Amino acid sequence: MSLGVSVSSGLVGLQSSPSSIAALGTVGLLALFLSVTAHLAARNVLGDVAPLKALGVGIGPAVISLATQLLSLPSWLGVGVALAVDGTAIKFLYDQPPRTSAYITLIHAVITVILGAVLGGAVALFVTAPT
Repeated sequence: MSLGVSVSSGLVGLQSSPSSIAALGTVGLLALFLSVTAHLAARNVLGDVAPLKALGVGIGPAVISLATQLLSLPSWLGVGVALAVDGTAIKFLYDQPPRTSAYITLIHAVITVILGAVLGGAVALFVTAPT
């Protein structure tokens, strides 16, 4: 039984390359989400911080996420590189020592997972709600 899917382009199974507009939109929305969670993490640890600094933190992991998917790299590698880039951006943008930067990065990862799960669950409930 054939699915009629060609693998000659180097893509596996039913994967297809996204359009550039879709890729930019995905990276932009993910960067915005990661910037909001980075600001929440930095504010939790440091107190009152400038929200514009968080915009620089969110773009790195968002681009790495897209690159990991497009290049079919292992997810553990993408997560590790994204956390390293996140920590480095926090260190330089917020001008913090490495230990504080690592703590903010940990809080950022926790907030991102929790808020992502809550928002994902809310969207799933909304989409599957009876009419």
